[in-house]
Amino acid sequence: MSEANRAIVRRWFDEIYSKKRVELMNELHAEDYVWRGPGGVTITSRDGMRELLGVYTAAFPDVDFTVEDQMSDGDQVVTRWTARATHSGEFDGIQPTGNSIMFTGITISRLENGRLVEEWENFDELSLMRQIGAVPSAD
Repeated sequence: MSEANRAIVRRWFDEIYSKKRVELMNELHAEDYVWRGPGGVTITSRDGMRELLGVYTAAFPDVDFTVEDQMSDGDQVVTRWTARATHSGEFDGIQPTGNSIMFTGITISRLENGRLVEEWENFDELSLMRQIGAVPSAD
């Protein structure tokens, strides 16, 4: 089961996040999917996650995720990843800078019956915001 769960999570990163094949969410995500992200943001449906993805892909249309490492135990999969993109659209009130960005994160995914039902994600949001000029560098 763990190997099958890792493959489902990898498809989430490779096909939906990177290739923008959001139609696959109906196959890979439960309808009542829950995502918990940085800053206390919680999304409580598959459709809500589609909307959040739309915000990110509008700002970073060429985003590409690389799965760096995965491990699993039972119904949970932990994925360490790197995202690379160009800031080409407005994000969080910040106009496009054209900057190339790179940030890392870790996602813990829980699956039931071959579908993602819940995720906890933490990524280097401060680094992302610095790279698009929303937060000054610490230098």
